Amino acid sequence: MKKFLSMAALLLLLGAAKVQAQYGGARVYVQPGYARPYQPRVINSDNFQPTLNISIGYGFPNLDKNQLAEFLEAYKGNVTQNGPVTGAVDFQFSRYMSVGVMGTYGKVTAPYYNNNSNGNTPDFTGTLENWSIMFNLVNYFPSYNKSVSPYLRTAAGVNNWSQSYTDANGKKVADAPDPNIFSYQVSLGARINLSPNAGFFMEAGYGKYILNGGLTFRL
Repeated sequence: MKKFLSMAALLLLLGAAKVQAQYGGARVYVQPGYARPYQPRVINSDNFQPTLNISIGYGFPNLDKNQLAEFLEAYKGNVTQNGPVTGAVDFQFSRYMSVGVMGTYGKVTAPYYNNNSNGNTPDFTGTLENWSIMFNLVNYFPSYNKSVSPYLRTAAGVNNWSQSYTDANGKKVADAPDPNIFSYQVSLGARINLSPNAGFFMEAGYGKYILNGGLTFRL
């Protein structure tokens, strides 16, 4: 009897070891299509919408004064400049670029004194009025601050001049060649966005103005 029980116990132990070996190292296989592989979610962050940008500003003038005529018999006194008043309409078709039209208006005035005169009264006064219209290209730089948009402005076009050299009575005293017809502007600036549709801008550059600032709007 004891021998029979010992053999039964041995058989049970062997059976338990076999079951453990079968299930302990077993692998679970999943049928194809049973579970979807992990796919990271792609978020489209480029939600840019084209806009029409309008800006109006006032600048510190630059090159217009150089278009005043020089005379052998008279020298030029201190130049007075007004403007230029600037305006631009641009279509921003991408996050980093816009194209449009830019216009400026400015006025330059200077007294002329006779070379042989020691008085403080000018012999005549020269006046230049200028309208310019230019093709305008603006390149915006990437910025981590949504409230500030730095940019590079390049513009080129034509000048329309009106000039006169008259004495104190308004009589024309001299003729001068037409000033340069070519106009241009290159400047670095930044647009500060006070709201999604309005803000102001500041620029420094060379051409029609060396400094310029004003308001900007998006439509």
